[in-house]
Parts: sequence; C-alpha cells; structure tokens
Amino acid sequence: MAKNKQKMVSEITAMNMDFAQWYTDIVKKAELIAYTSVKGCMVIRPYGYAIWEHMQHILDTKFKKTGHENVNMPMFIPESLLQKEKDHVEGFAPEVAWVTHGGSEKLEERVCVRPTSETLFCDHYADIIHSYRDLPKLYNQWVSVVRWEKTTRPFLRSREFLWQEGHTIHATAEEAMEETVQMLNIYADFCEKSLAMPVIKGQKTESDKFAGAVATYAIEAMMHDGKALQAGTSHYFGDGFAKAFQIQFAGKDNQLTYPHQTSWGVSTRLIGAIIMTHGDDNGLVLPPAVAPIQAVIVPIAQHKEGVLEKAAELYETLKAQGIRVKLDDSDNTPGWKFAQYEMKGVPVRIEIGPKDIENNQCVAAVRYSGEKQTIALDDAYATLFATVQQLLDTQIPQGMFEKALENRRSKTFACTTMEAIQQALETHGDCFIEAMWCGDEACEDKVKEVTGVGSRCIPFEQHHHSDTCVCCGKPAKQMVLWAKAY
Repeated sequence: MAKNKQKMVSEITAMNMDFAQWYTDIVKKAELIAYTSVKGCMVIRPYGYAIWEHMQHILDTKFKKTGHENVNMPMFIPESLLQKEKDHVEGFAPEVAWVTHGGSEKLEERVCVRPTSETLFCDHYADIIHSYRDLPKLYNQWVSVVRWEKTTRPFLRSREFLWQEGHTIHATAEEAMEETVQMLNIYADFCEKSLAMPVIKGQKTESDKFAGAVATYAIEAMMHDGKALQAGTSHYFGDGFAKAFQIQFAGKDNQLTYPHQTSWGVSTRLIGAIIMTHGDDNGLVLPPAVAPIQAVIVPIAQHKEGVLEKAAELYETLKAQGIRVKLDDSDNTPGWKFAQYEMKGVPVRIEIGPKDIENNQCVAAVRYSGEKQTIALDDAYATLFATVQQLLDTQIPQGMFEKALENRRSKTFACTTMEAIQQALETHGDCFIEAMWCGDEACEDKVKEVTGVGSRCIPFEQHHHSDTCVCCGKPAKQMVLWAKAY
C-alpha cells in the first residue's frame, strides 16, 4: 500500500529541486491539460475545465449582482478598426495573429484574431449610444483570445486562452473610476475568499499600464517560489477611446459629450496561480470553492461485508446536501487512491472501513494540512455533514489563506538601497521587495537592469521606508512593490 503511494508521488519533481518542472508535472499528471499539435496551445482537460467553470460561476454571479450583462463580440477585428487607437494597437502589435485569406481568396483587408476587444466594443457603442439615457452600459464577455506569445507555459502564457473581459461606458469620469475600483475589489475578494490567495492591490506605473489606458490597477499575488503573478487588472480609459471612435452622447443640457470607459479581466492563468500558490510535492491543493471534487470517500477493505453499503450511504448524504462528492469504489488499493486524490488536490478525504463501522465513525483527512479527525456517524449523519461543510466553508479556505499569507510575509523585505535589494535576493532567493521610488521611469528601468526585479505595482497600502528613491537618492514619491514575475 505504502509502496504504491510512494510510486505515485515520486512522479512529481520536488519543487525545491526544479520549480518549473514541478509545475509542468502537476498540470500533466493531475490531468489539467494536454499538449497539442498546435504550437503554444493546450487542451484544457475536463478536470482543469471544471475548475474554470466554478471560477466562471462565482465571478459571473458577482458581475450580475453589480448590474453587468453578458454579451459576445466577433473574434475577428478588421485592421482599420484596430488602427483607430494608436497607443492601443502599438501595444498589441507584437502579439497579434493576422488572417490574410478566406478560403483560397486573399482578403481585401486583413483581420486579426482578437487579442482583446476594446475596439469592437467601441465600434458597437458608437452605434447604440446617443443620449445620457443610454448610459451606462455594463458589459462583459466570456471568450477566448489569441496573443502570439514567444515563450509559452500551460495556463500562465499560451497563444490562445480563456478569459472574461468587462467593458463599460459611463457618462462621467467619476462613474468610470468608481467602476474601475469596484471591479478591482471584486477580483481581490474573489482571489482571497474563493481561491484562498492573498493579493496586493495597487496601480501600475505609467510604463507598465495597459496600452491606451489612462490608469491601470492590478492585483499581484506571490507564488510559492517568491515570484509575482498578476492575477487580474482593471483599467480606466478616460475618454480617449471615445474620441478615437467618435462616441458622443447628448447630455441633460443637450450638449454633446464624450463618455468615459473601463475595461477589466481575469483569465485561466488563475488556475496556474492556484497551482503555484497552494500546490506541494504531492500535487495540487485546491480551494474548496473551485474544486471539481470537494470530498472523496475511500472505502477501506471494501471487500468486507457492509463497507461499500456504508460508504454509499455517506456519499448519498453528502451529495444530497450539495457537496461535490465522489465515491471511489474501484478495485485500486486504498494507498493508490490516497495518492491519486492528493495529486488532484481534493480538499477532504473520508475513510470508512470495518473498524470504523464497528465504532460508528469515519475518518476525515484534510488535503492542505494532512490533519485527520474522527467523525461520529450519528442519526441521519448530521455530524458528518456539519463537519465536512465547516471544513469546506471555513477551516480549509482560512487555513490555506493564512499559509499562503505567511509565505508572502516571510519573503517580503523592505530595502532602501539597490545594494540592499541585491543582498535580499542573494540571501533569500526570489522575493517581494518594498522600496521607495521618485517616479522617474529611468530609475524604474535602472532598478530592473541592476537587480533583476521589476515594478509590479504602487500598492494602495503604502509603507514609508525612506524619504529617498532607492535608485537615485532624490525625494521619494511612493513605495513600489518590486519582484520577478511570471
């Protein structure tokens, strides 16, 4: 039994030996993805797609509660339409995939496969917005996009990926800014409560903002190895796109006015974020909110009388209460099953065998911590359900969040000189650096050139570590979060 389990676990490279290979092993062996004949693209297998579906459901519910509606735009964008906003098209030019032929005929105008849909939404808004009564428009779409990445990695960077992109348009700058911040907060709440992943909210520097945006806001998460991952962004466009596309509306004073826009999105890279935030050398560790299987029941000595029947009763009880539960009554050994569901990150494993039945109990094992507890099997299994529900709703997500937060705390350092940054990186490896900045892009570039860490965001929660810039020594304006990133 132990031998089978060891064999399964040994197939994953230890993360402290080779983090990149550890990640690749998990996405393949946990059956999240498969590679394809299309370079840079992946098959998202049923188990991986189920995680995305649960993310979709939670976020879509949040969006609709705040008044947003789902739409669907074309996947093709004519070149002339993309060219209407200069900064935007320049920002995406290196990643655009172009279609030049339809069948055997060359197209009169080439079209791109959408890298993002700002221009399509603007083209549509120009047709439907005429009066202040037409505003706001709070739209979102769940689609795939194509960006011709040179270096790809499953979920983190692929040439085609799934995401949602919100696009809203408002009568005033104040309304648009409120929307921008509201959506960033929704993303942060989702990551921290549903994915148990701590994030830092902040504004991107001018050099790092979205092409065509007035301001870009982001949530940054630390992965287990100390690198950063941008988990979501929310952009304020001002009226720049409206002017480029001649979108105007008659205000209450009958004067023509340009509206203000926002855009915001998260993608399937959040699945990669879950893996790298919570995973361990035994495989995935999934937050209960998005786990395809929240609890698995493993019968022990299932060939003995009454074991499978009792396991089936537990299964039906939990299933009836809305828990995503699986009963594994296959002929694989219990040890193999333990390793299999650890690999797949199932939050709770329930064991039931002849001795447990004799003592009117079962055993629950928690994936993220390895802790076990005995649960009494009382009438109608009320204690079982209450215990499992409490684990899924509270204990596990809170424990996972605190574990990830402690990892971030232990790998975050305040530095007042570039020498201190280099020392922190040499001593601790990849980590988050908090350091003051004067606001000059040349200093931002210099920090990255000398130390290897780039600016991730200007956190909303500021810590005053020094009066001077970490690079040039001039008066500092803000604290910046610096790190290497995926």
